[in-house]
Amino acid sequence: MVKIWAKVMKDNRIQKQTLFEADGRIEWSKFHEYMAEICYKLDIPTPVVIKVHLFNLAKFNHVKFTKGDFVEKIDFDNLFVENLSGQ
Repeated sequence: MVKIWAKVMKDNRIQKQTLFEADGRIEWSKFHEYMAEICYKLDIPTPVVIKVHLFNLAKFNHVKFTKGDFVEKIDFDNLFVENLSGQ
C-alpha cells in the first residue's frame, strides 16, 4: 500500500497536512499524479517534479519542495513529502 504524508510548512510549523493512500506498490512513474492529488487536497499549486526529487524520495523516503519548485506564487516556505510505505 502506498502511504505518503505531505506537510505544508511555514516558519517551521505545519500549516496543513494530509495523508495520501493508494492500493498496490508505489509506482515512481505515477509520482506526479500522486503529487497532483495531494496538492489538490491541500489546496495548493502542484510543484514541478524533477529526477532529483524522485531520487531523494526513493533513497531517503522524503523530499522537500521549496518556492523554486513551484511555477505559481506560494504563501508558505516548503512542502515536505514523506513516504511512509517503506518501498
